Amino acid sequence: MASLVIHGGAGTIPRANFTPESYQAARNGLADALRSGWAILSAGGLAVDAVEAAVVALENHPSFNAGHGAVLNAAGYHELDAAIMDGRDRAAGAIASARTIRNPIRAARRVMEASDCVLLSGAGADAFAREQGLDIVEQEYFTTALRREHWTRADEERRGLLKRERSEAEKHGTVGAVACDDKGNLAAATSTGGYTYKRAGRVGDTPVIGAGTYARNGVVAVSCTGLGEYFIRRGTSHDIAARIRYRNESLEEATAAAIAELSADKCGAGLIAVDAKGNIAMPHNTEGMYRGAVSADGKISIGIYADDFSPIDA
Repeated sequence: MASLVIHGGAGTIPRANFTPESYQAARNGLADALRSGWAILSAGGLAVDAVEAAVVALENHPSFNAGHGAVLNAAGYHELDAAIMDGRDRAAGAIASARTIRNPIRAARRVMEASDCVLLSGAGADAFAREQGLDIVEQEYFTTALRREHWTRADEERRGLLKRERSEAEKHGTVGAVACDDKGNLAAATSTGGYTYKRAGRVGDTPVIGAGTYARNGVVAVSCTGLGEYFIRRGTSHDIAARIRYRNESLEEATAAAIAELSADKCGAGLIAVDAKGNIAMPHNTEGMYRGAVSADGKISIGIYADDFSPIDA
């Protein structure tokens, strides 16, 4: 049974600060990403193609911290991370600290398929993407007025001038997709700009296979969101797979245990996962998580807060 789940990051904008326009824009972005991925799955396509398409759509939407709309680091520029994994043979590709790749997830896919590497970083990742003929852009492409505002507030916080506490959504965010195709193949993809005002050169869990991104046929596909250092230390996405594979835990049990451990670390966190039977999970310990899923009949459901996950017109 084909399944597709996406996320646009845990730690949403507080309801009081969310305008009706920005709320609807985020929901529209989630819906567009689901449609992009489901168009592939519903035509009998592969899970790995579906997750790439869904993440490309999220990278192109300014509501999310990936691609166009990515956060700025402490030095005032963008460094982008992404990873993709194909559960059929556990092939994986990732990039870290890229500066000029319009769609980082496309570069991660090329690393997986057209190189002998799993992870390329910095100038090497940018050069590889250019060699592969991918779209290359100036840094300004990624920047939005909202992210400039978030950077300024982070700088004010550092200097002790901040008057209102920053929300989780101002600090970080990630996008991701997991899928099971009609042949039972699993795949996961994740992309992020990291967290606002991060140290230049910092790399989070997104491009670390087994931390923020993992997929293995017959077991599970996982994409994580939250402060990456905690996911790296715990090997969260692989740990979920190990719980299912070795302890015969259900998808719900394994993902709930992962979130419980991150909660014990006082880490705001969320993740999406799909198992070999097409079951899905979307746990989080934050006020909300941008998320969406498509059921087997093609019905799209979207939510941002804990209480607004509901179907929409396809």
